[in-house]
Amino acid sequence: MTDTDRLSISGEMQHNDAKRLSKELRGSTVGPTTTYYAGVTAPVIGAGMALMVQAALKQAGMTMYWQTMLSAILAAFAGITWYLIFMRWSYRHRHGRSSEMDGVSKITLAEKWISIRRGKVETRIDWSAVTEVRKAKAYTLVRFDGADPMLVPNKWFGKDKAARQAFQARLEEGTA
Repeated sequence: MTDTDRLSISGEMQHNDAKRLSKELRGSTVGPTTTYYAGVTAPVIGAGMALMVQAALKQAGMTMYWQTMLSAILAAFAGITWYLIFMRWSYRHRHGRSSEMDGVSKITLAEKWISIRRGKVETRIDWSAVTEVRKAKAYTLVRFDGADPMLVPNKWFGKDKAARQAFQARLEEGTA
């Protein structure tokens, strides 16, 4: 392949493209940090609530049985409520980083590497790093060893189906 044989495509990532990429990469709608903090703070809130309720019920003159029973029930409700609220607050709503959404991306399939240029930044990825090329109805997803995946929306090719197929075929050669 010579420089004139390079395959290139360019386009802008749209919100739906970033959403597709996020869905491909993320295993859930909340990250591990969220799960960790929700799991740590809910028991602490529950324990604090148990102590407060027990002290209030003691002041009200209730028996030890009712102090323990009611403080445990209210502590459980407080912990569960906090966990559910925290998890809801932590849902990932936005898709794509600003650098993925701003400007035109140009992808060039050269002889020795894949070049991805976004603005003033160019990334070159050796063909040996390509681990997977997956074609979907609306896009092609390329996974790399040691780099973030790349999503190429089919709409970047317009109505030129032959160009899209040649681009995808060249990508698939990289995984062989």
